[in-house]
Amino acid sequence: MILERIPPRICSLFMHRAVLRQAHSSVPPQPVPPLLQTLQRYLTALEPLLPPDELQHTRKIVQKFGCPGGLGEKLQRELIKRAKHSHNWISDWWVQWAYLECRQPLAVHSNPAISLPNRDFTDWRGQLVFASKLIAGVLDFKAQVDSGKLALEYMRGQPLCMELFPQLFSSCRIPGPKHDHVVHYGRPRRGPAHITVVRNYQFFQLDVYNSDGTPLTESQIHAQLLRIRSQSWKTDKQPMGILTSEHRHTWGQAYTRLLRDKINKESVRLIEKSIFTLCLDSPVMRISDEKYSSRMAAQILHGGGTFSNSGNRWFDKTLQFVVGEDGSWGLLYEHATAEGPPISTLLDHVLEYCKKPDRVRAPLIPLPMPKKLYFYINSEIKWDLEMAKQNLDILINDLDIKCFNFQHFGKEFVKQLKLSPNSFIQVAIQLAYYRVHSEVCAACDIASLRMFRGGRTDYIRSPTNQMLSFIRAFDDDAVSREAKVQLLREAVDAYSILTEQSLMGQGIDRHLLGLKLQAIEEGLSLPRIFMDTAYGLATHWKLRTGQVPTNTDSVMCFGPLAPDGYAVCYNPQQDHVHFSVTAFNCCEETNAEKLALTLERSLRDLQELFQPTV
Repeated sequence: MILERIPPRICSLFMHRAVLRQAHSSVPPQPVPPLLQTLQRYLTALEPLLPPDELQHTRKIVQKFGCPGGLGEKLQRELIKRAKHSHNWISDWWVQWAYLECRQPLAVHSNPAISLPNRDFTDWRGQLVFASKLIAGVLDFKAQVDSGKLALEYMRGQPLCMELFPQLFSSCRIPGPKHDHVVHYGRPRRGPAHITVVRNYQFFQLDVYNSDGTPLTESQIHAQLLRIRSQSWKTDKQPMGILTSEHRHTWGQAYTRLLRDKINKESVRLIEKSIFTLCLDSPVMRISDEKYSSRMAAQILHGGGTFSNSGNRWFDKTLQFVVGEDGSWGLLYEHATAEGPPISTLLDHVLEYCKKPDRVRAPLIPLPMPKKLYFYINSEIKWDLEMAKQNLDILINDLDIKCFNFQHFGKEFVKQLKLSPNSFIQVAIQLAYYRVHSEVCAACDIASLRMFRGGRTDYIRSPTNQMLSFIRAFDDDAVSREAKVQLLREAVDAYSILTEQSLMGQGIDRHLLGLKLQAIEEGLSLPRIFMDTAYGLATHWKLRTGQVPTNTDSVMCFGPLAPDGYAVCYNPQQDHVHFSVTAFNCCEETNAEKLALTLERSLRDLQELFQPTV
């Protein structure tokens, strides 16, 4: 009875909070792994990477750190105490350390991009029709989140934490001189009611709700997008969005100068508060079909450069949907707030929504004109922009992207072998790296920790000892086919065990980071275990990998973590696998195309291993 007297939007908020509380109560807190377990697993992870003498040196340092009454035990007790008195003992630290304190540009280095299959249009008319439906689909998803009707997700029969979903909307990263922070504007009773639309480097505020709180219909949104198009015929001379692609320290200083002007401050705040950003990209030069998927992934990732669509981005924004005139489209997201699995859920919802016909009749209500956001550019800001343009083009020219669709088999073939598809692909990636570089390297795969309250991610490390044994034997003609099959099964199974450990909150990397940050917080000298060269080697990720399983033929891409490394993303489907490989051209040792070709051949070789001999 009480709820009947509460306005609908506030009632919806109360319901949403109640559902969230219920969901949170069913998700356990993230455990702090046992200290000795983590230290032993850390030493095991180092075995394939270190020669015996260096490993022995590191073993002594680790044993001293973990000895009874030692520094490790003291830090462990503090972590356990922290876990009892915090929502999640590591997530805030992780976000701060991995994202907000990182000073590299968000473009390429941090923000992941998801490129989706082309739509069936090739001009601006189709672009705006699809963009209207996409906006409506995202608002429909947001309505489910806000009302608490979004279905609780499960993994292996266990409920998952749903906390990240409300934070996807009306949030933005804010640059600072030493570290960034994230603002969420969607929490007040009346959150922002507009999105940002950017076309030809010009930003617009588009209100997407009627005065009664109902979302605009597709036809209403389409009419508003037509109005925006009519106001943005010419490309703006000053692509303000490119400022957000700068080194974070540089952008933080420029941000302070930019906001001194009242007009600039209002425009920036409206972008930051918007529910999400829609980028209406101009068409790019058509290239061969073989290179098209790589070009489109690059367009979503960074916009193609200052003479293409990079001015149509605001890289600090949590969600940016990109729709090109040529039918290309995708999503770029800022990592401090968003993770892959919730983004996949959002995209799956939008794709299903886009299949439905628009049956809602638009009300005959005149809509206000979308508001163009203006910027006052003085000589200082103009200089900041020129430097940002130069630096972004250098970064884009340095990035090598190779996307390909491996069509010889998919996850179904691997499942028939009674093996884990993800672990199988990880073995293939390490094999390909070994074939190119004649060595294995520290590699990290992402494990979701959403089985725990406020959980983000941990790393699944490779190579394992079993993986190294298989890789060394695989190209050795003296080793029998049967022995190679057995070694492969052992390598895949060993990686699957590591995956299980990480998913259950028993990974080693977040725990080691927590111990390190606890020492720093207490003002202690950094423990020797973290100053050891072995720790530097173990965390120099030459292979950054990520599986992004979705229900569609999408491909994710992002830049390498190390200047001499690679990033390999993959999306396994039933009978094929989409891959993206990136590397930096400035490193003479790495080559994205070479690794991609070698990975394709390695997967074929693994398939042939299980083919009956004639």
